Amino acid sequence: MTREGDRARERPVWLRRAWTRSVRWAGRAARPLIDRFRASLQLRVVSSTLIASTILVLIFSFVVAGSVTSGLLTERQDTAVEETNNAVARAAEQLGTYTSSSDTALATTMQKIVNELTQDPVYAPVIVLRTGDGVVTRSHPVSADVRPSEELQAAVAGRNTAVQYGNFAIDGERSAPYLVVGSYIDLSVDFELYAFYPLESQEEAISLLRTNLALAGVALVLLLGVIAALVTRLVVTPVREAARTSQRLAAGLLHERMEVRGSDDLARLAGSFNLMAENLQSQIRRLEEMSMMQRRFTSDVSHELRTPLATIRMAADLLYDNRDDFDPVTKRSTELLQHEIDRFEDLLQELLEISRFDSGFASLEVDAVDVGRIAEDVVEGLSGLAAECGVEVTVSKPRRRVIAEVDPRRVQRILRNLVSNAIEHAEGKPVRITVAESDSAVAVAVRDEGVGLKPGHADRVFDRFWRADPSRNRKTGGTGLGLAISLEDAKLHSGTLQAVGEPGKGTLFVLTLPLQAGNRVITSPIPLRLDRRSTGKEATRATQD
Repeated sequence: MTREGDRARERPVWLRRAWTRSVRWAGRAARPLIDRFRASLQLRVVSSTLIASTILVLIFSFVVAGSVTSGLLTERQDTAVEETNNAVARAAEQLGTYTSSSDTALATTMQKIVNELTQDPVYAPVIVLRTGDGVVTRSHPVSADVRPSEELQAAVAGRNTAVQYGNFAIDGERSAPYLVVGSYIDLSVDFELYAFYPLESQEEAISLLRTNLALAGVALVLLLGVIAALVTRLVVTPVREAARTSQRLAAGLLHERMEVRGSDDLARLAGSFNLMAENLQSQIRRLEEMSMMQRRFTSDVSHELRTPLATIRMAADLLYDNRDDFDPVTKRSTELLQHEIDRFEDLLQELLEISRFDSGFASLEVDAVDVGRIAEDVVEGLSGLAAECGVEVTVSKPRRRVIAEVDPRRVQRILRNLVSNAIEHAEGKPVRITVAESDSAVAVAVRDEGVGLKPGHADRVFDRFWRADPSRNRKTGGTGLGLAISLEDAKLHSGTLQAVGEPGKGTLFVLTLPLQAGNRVITSPIPLRLDRRSTGKEATRATQD
């Protein structure tokens, strides 16, 4: 009993697993069809047309078949009732002289009447004649075993004329449909007459009608499907051409145009699309020319300013070295002049660097260096700024050295921009720097818990001359180019530089570079998340295995 109980409990689990596998297999098998259905407008229209037309054809076929069937049977029933009433009148003429069902001559007369009626082609081929009390029952000899149903006999016994449909095997043949009409003969002796009318001709007509309706319905559905496919193709083809043309335009092939055929709505659509493409092409060319002029202007101005700036720098250095000989006002002016010239030089250097990126002349001087050491040197160099802002800067890195083939000067510039930016916006809260590595990449995360970034600003922090809050007080003078240059430096390494932030929760910058020069970054060892675990001890520990 125990084994049988265990098997009974295990069987549903096995069945559920088999059902689950079947459902999964069916889902995988149906997935290409579902994807094809979703991707094809023509397929959806044709399928919808076929489904709708099939439903309409089925409804029409049922209505027509039902109406015709009802009409044929009603007509046959009316004729059968009329013929049965005539047979009753004819039988009543011969049975009216009998006053008792026990009369010995009654059986012979009843058999004679039945034989005469069945031999007359006007009446039913099978007739049953019986007395009301059931003592004498006679019918056509070949159908002696054929009897009407009890329900019909009860209805006729109530002195009514009733009809009923049923299947009967007459003369030992196969069962066939018949219409049975029963009528009461009101004489001194109660008689009941039942006539069996065959419905084979009506059944054949109904079957032929249903077959023709089915064939016509299938042909109509297929015809509607073909028409829907052709009509949809006329509409979908220009749409597909527009989609292909727009994809080519998006890929930079601005000369692509749609072919205009005729003067209908689709032709006007193609003309409007071509006009839009021409306007876009002209606007893009105009923007490219303006961008090229702007880059050339920036490059030319940056180079032209170097010579006068060098002269101004020499004069300012001379004044600054002798500032102690001046009066207090002149001394202060000299110090301000020196400070602003330093800022102007920084801006000019950044403009020159941007112009190198734009002209494609920027290149890497690759060397195998310890990225963790670079991060520590940057933090040490910005220790004065951190102390002035009251910000604690910590560095977390693996115990072993993280060696990567990078340009040390550019990586140091990236980290200096990120760390100084974090210190400025930390609002006195700590700044954490995390160094981590994977099999193919090294990542440096700079996390502050200051003002953070508003929604949508994370994608704009790397734009040139963009500032989240131009009115914010700063300890250092920002030009708005530092992060833009950092992003270009990261791209030059085939790396990535990403940012994420929320108001009041701070900002996270993640720099990811390939360990070997020439490779590309696929994934970063540090996820771009604001939670502490993404830049804390767990990320560092993962790099020490």
